[in-house]
Amino acid sequence: MQAASHHPGFAWLNQSLAPLNAAAEYAARERQRQLTKPPGSLGRLEDLAVRLAAMQGSERPCVDPAWISVFAADHGVAASGVSAYPQEVTAQMVANFAHGGAAISVLARLWGASLEVVDVGVARPLPGLPSVVAARAGEGTANFLAGAAMTEAQLALAMAAGREAAERAWRAGSRLFIGGEMGIGNTTSASVLACALLKLDAAVLVGPGTGLDQAGVARKREAVERALRLHGEDAGQPHGALLRLGGFEIAALCGAYLRCAQLGLPALVDGFIASVALLCAERWVEGVSAWCLFGHRSKEPGHAVVLAALGADPLLDLGMRLGEGSGAAAALPLLQAACALHNGMATFAEAGVAEA
Repeated sequence: MQAASHHPGFAWLNQSLAPLNAAAEYAARERQRQLTKPPGSLGRLEDLAVRLAAMQGSERPCVDPAWISVFAADHGVAASGVSAYPQEVTAQMVANFAHGGAAISVLARLWGASLEVVDVGVARPLPGLPSVVAARAGEGTANFLAGAAMTEAQLALAMAAGREAAERAWRAGSRLFIGGEMGIGNTTSASVLACALLKLDAAVLVGPGTGLDQAGVARKREAVERALRLHGEDAGQPHGALLRLGGFEIAALCGAYLRCAQLGLPALVDGFIASVALLCAERWVEGVSAWCLFGHRSKEPGHAVVLAALGADPLLDLGMRLGEGSGAAAALPLLQAACALHNGMATFAEAGVAEA
């Protein structure tokens, strides 16, 4: 935090995180003991209800309505051939989100969640599109193989875009925040960020991303190694890492998780890129991850490493690797079920059932 504290755009990060509510957690745990079932028989669904009770300060937690913000931005490193798709796909996919044709659009409709797309820095100009919020920090990041990915002012703007999305969710009365991302080249950025923060080699974290072949993965690994050599110790802390190696959408996700923890709004974390953004947030302010649940384990090989660093145990393992917040959205019904069971089941006394 000291490295960034002189810039006024980071002042909001000095706000304390919301405390978890121990009394509500205890009350929820006691309720679980009284429900008409053997103790622990609903497994992790019981634990989810109790954790949400602590987060929401209520013995009867609820995750509806849920809010989904998908942050989109482009990456200068895409010019180095690190993705199977051309950079113009980012803008095309933003239009697809806005018109309801993407996976996250379908899942948001299915679960009744609010969905917005936040343009944090798509390289190509976007025409007016429904449900797209303009919060641009630039026209894509610079290529971090030649210098810093962004300026201090751009990092502050990108993180503020995430902060403002969390605040929109909070003002709308949402009970759960899901962050997604879209940006060609962003698995490369996420990989190098994780390498820098965890002090690991590129071979441990670099994977196929959008579907690179073996030669493409080797090219991507070499780009990550070059970036680590270029930026070195300057990227060892979250501020420096995001400044030099990050993407605008990753910085926005980092800001969103930080603000959720300040507001006391539970967040359901998506896959590899979202988890790297949370790693940045947790390294920036310890305790942010206590406000997070983890939707799924991505097929991207580096995700398991980042999850282990966060001490996370995701709900699903379906071989997904799409991004967009889709893995988290796929796990949303489990949270809905956990709350419905916790709130709706009868106690032994209410049902007239003898206890063990």
